[in-house]
Amino acid sequence: MRSIAHATPRISTDDERVGATLKAIRRRSDLTQEAVADMAGVPVRDVSAIETGRASEVRLGRIRAVFGAVDGTARLSTWWHGAAADRLLDERHAGLVESALRVLRHRGWETAAEVSFSEFGERGSVDILAGYRPTLAVAVGEVKGSVGSMEEMHRMLDVKERLAPGLWRERFGCHPRILGRVLILPEDRSIRRIVERHAATMATVYPARSREVRAWLQHPDRPLRGIWFLSDLPNTQRVAGR
Repeated sequence: MRSIAHATPRISTDDERVGATLKAIRRRSDLTQEAVADMAGVPVRDVSAIETGRASEVRLGRIRAVFGAVDGTARLSTWWHGAAADRLLDERHAGLVESALRVLRHRGWETAAEVSFSEFGERGSVDILAGYRPTLAVAVGEVKGSVGSMEEMHRMLDVKERLAPGLWRERFGCHPRILGRVLILPEDRSIRRIVERHAATMATVYPARSREVRAWLQHPDRPLRGIWFLSDLPNTQRVAGR
């Protein structure tokens, strides 16, 4: 009679590192697994599974909750053919930037892309900086081909919104009266689902949606914060976002 061998689930080095990191943080914070589980609102078996290198057995949302409970952050890294996934995201980002610039210019905005800044210890670049002289409006556009850390995304947009009037004065030579902050996302079902999952936060930080954003771009007469879902397809005939 042939015996049946039961394969032992493989533990990846990534899962081991995740587990070791959680254990180190928990011990540094002088917390038990039970305390972390209670703070995160998950079963203690999930904390134990993560720490023993079996994170693949735990839902991603629970892993994030566990790390969040100890003031940490868990992020999922993806790979495809080496580093090619990064190139795919860069292509999508570039496509969204190009689509947005095309719409803005079509509506009479003066535009600049990848405007770098280094002020008050903050360094980075604004994806899209645009000015509309008839109403002295300035728009700062943050382009995201995918949505990662909401907290970090909001924080960086706060910084860019604060610096935008000064950057616009330096580049276009006049003082803006109206400021718009636009998060530009791809027209993608998965991205829309992420936004819907964070509906309360998004409605507070970006109350306007695509239709209102498009109307504002036509005649920016008041401050605005909104999300603009935009096609990243290179179709110049569509004038994306119209």
